Amino acid sequence: MTPRQLGYLYGIGAYLLWGFFPLYLKLLQPAGPLEILAHRIVWSVVFVALVLAALRNVGFLRALLRRPRALAGIGAAAALIALNWGTYIYGVNSDRVVETALGYFINPLVVVLLGVFVLRERLRPAQWVALGVGAAAVAVLTVDYGRLPYLALVLAFSFAGYGLVKKRLGLPAAEGLFVESAVLALPALAYLLWLGGTGGAAFGAVSAGHTALLVAAGAATAIPLLMFAGAANRLPLTSLGMIQYLAPILQLACGVLVFHEPMPPARLAGFTLVWLALAIFTTDALRSAHRQRRGRRPAPTAAHRDLAVSAAASPGSRPSSGQEVQDRGGR
Repeated sequence: MTPRQLGYLYGIGAYLLWGFFPLYLKLLQPAGPLEILAHRIVWSVVFVALVLAALRNVGFLRALLRRPRALAGIGAAAALIALNWGTYIYGVNSDRVVETALGYFINPLVVVLLGVFVLRERLRPAQWVALGVGAAAVAVLTVDYGRLPYLALVLAFSFAGYGLVKKRLGLPAAEGLFVESAVLALPALAYLLWLGGTGGAAFGAVSAGHTALLVAAGAATAIPLLMFAGAANRLPLTSLGMIQYLAPILQLACGVLVFHEPMPPARLAGFTLVWLALAIFTTDALRSAHRQRRGRRPAPTAAHRDLAVSAAASPGSRPSSGQEVQDRGGR
């Protein structure tokens, strides 16, 4: 098997796992969203610590402690991903899987928006058109829902912000996941102990299978992440960007076909506008990459380069840093 074929295998595997993640989260009920979030954090630390110990790669912690600005960035990244995870779990458990899928569909557009307002980047006309169509989609969906689709917006903005922070930190995938989860582990563990003390914990009170599923949340978080990192190291960004939509498509299918969430005509119209915006944006990205390879255009903007990274991660899962993928993606 060639490296590129292996990269596609890793990438498709990661997106399949992220796409079917709502099915796994549903199995964790009757545990509440906060309890599930806390278990996901705690067991992620345990699982990744075992992986790093097996790889004998623990020396990075000493170097990291000598970088106070990096530690501050890790704190910000941890807060953003906790918000993302918690929002996603709440959305799935409150039977709003379709709205959470919307968040990951619009995430690439939010990445570009951050590129304009945070990184002060200039966009091409097609990118502005895509943003305009995306804004129209949000307006249509607001009318349909009778409110802003706030779960989708929180997911999109929290993950786009997380991707921006991760790009600047430049931590590898496993190490980044361990440190960020470790920052959140103490409050998560304290919450679980309090919940157990008050008799409100589902952990250990439902069945042995349910307890095992909560423990497995750490592996369910880390495995697709590591598969994504393997894909990012072997595939060009254009290839990675094309398969990134597999996850929200599967999430949407889970919401409509498995959980039988409604999809009235107005909501379908809103999603259609989102897909049109993504089609415009993806087509422009492919043309830009082709022209860059032929030497006719300068390199694309940083927001455009990071599209595959910041939008790639699915429900509360974490990508390797944007810079790492940018450096290795073409190999």
